[in-house]
Amino acid sequence: MAKQERTTFIRVSMLVLVILLVFSNCNPHSEKNKTPLKVSRQMSEFEKIDALWLIWPTADHKSGESLEEVTLSIIDALVSDLKIIISCADDEVLEKAKSILSEKYPSSTNLIFKVIPSMEIWARDMGPTFVELENGQHAIADFNFNSWGYADTLDVAAKTEELFDERVAELLGLPLISSSMISEGGNRELNGKGTLMVSETVEQGRNPGMSKTAMELEYQRLLGAKKVIWLKNGLLEDSHTFLGPLTTIDNSKAYTVVTTNGHVDEFARFVNDSTILLASVDSTDLKDPIARENHKRMEENYKILLESTDQDGEPFHIIRMSLPESILTTMSPGDYVYDYIKTLDYTDGSEFPAGDTVTVVAAASYLNFIITTEVIVGQRYWREGMPEEIKTRDEETKALLASVFPNRKVVMIDALAVNLGGGGLHCISMHQPKLTGS
Repeated sequence: MAKQERTTFIRVSMLVLVILLVFSNCNPHSEKNKTPLKVSRQMSEFEKIDALWLIWPTADHKSGESLEEVTLSIIDALVSDLKIIISCADDEVLEKAKSILSEKYPSSTNLIFKVIPSMEIWARDMGPTFVELENGQHAIADFNFNSWGYADTLDVAAKTEELFDERVAELLGLPLISSSMISEGGNRELNGKGTLMVSETVEQGRNPGMSKTAMELEYQRLLGAKKVIWLKNGLLEDSHTFLGPLTTIDNSKAYTVVTTNGHVDEFARFVNDSTILLASVDSTDLKDPIARENHKRMEENYKILLESTDQDGEPFHIIRMSLPESILTTMSPGDYVYDYIKTLDYTDGSEFPAGDTVTVVAAASYLNFIITTEVIVGQRYWREGMPEEIKTRDEETKALLASVFPNRKVVMIDALAVNLGGGGLHCISMHQPKLTGS
């Protein structure tokens, strides 16, 4: 190559390199962005929200229990007052969702559709966690994900879900603040002013090599948390399925349903910046060994909250909310959840009776409700033919929600189809504030 050609080649190469570096540094998603983003806070759910994210379901957890019907019930309760962003796993799912919803809501302008690859519907756990930066802009906090402790972070399904919030950041043009620490949104309750509640069992189980101090530093960096309240165990029926079946009131065995091992949104929720709803067990349920263990766990958490203060050193107002009685049903080969839990290695030494119908216990809780600006969407459990006591407890729960959210309408829907997959209404939704910086 001639000297002049070499000089020209070098100059062009350097110019291309400079352009690439400039674009890399201007890209808010780039890991090479040298200016660290400083988070001031994550907004609370009881503040005014701009939209709610849902993931359109593609399979039911149990045959005959329709996730699509639950999704439609949520949309029906909210669509007149709120933008709802429907995430679809692929174009085929998108066309189906659009077809159903355009027929049901032909004139609605509040439905927004996105195509984002996903395996499951749990938007709260792997969906976008929107945070406010010190400059008033927004970003998305991106924790790592290992399928709730059922897989490695490099597992294909876990990685697909982990990338969900990154893809949302790209779609919305928001910067991403990432961490190798594993954490799910369903195990983080915030009051919007810097106080965070988590279940210690879940967070330490996901990150066995991290100390609480190290985790608190990550909560501060990604969420702006000033104070962390470490609650202990969650509900027994939320235990990891691979730990083995639970003993029921009639001394038979029941499997949990790919549950999280104790997410906080099943038992403790902020309803304003100083008031916490905490689960309690009705005395009439204490003959049930599951309820007895839950009573023990919730009273331990109650003691922790009584001794805790918020970010300003002020005590909390704690209101107790009864849990539903244990909801038992059966699953058989061909049911989505059954076909997964039969593949697990059970650490208690038991063997799953593959091929046989099994009893399962739903992840049922009245505390797993959705908060929006105008409406609360809660879970009810009574169905035709069930004892009236269940109906009464549903009604008492609705009245309690109305009392703690006096300026919002309360709508209770049958969410058992969701509960049979290991979570609730709160778990399948994610709130979005009015965004700046996108």
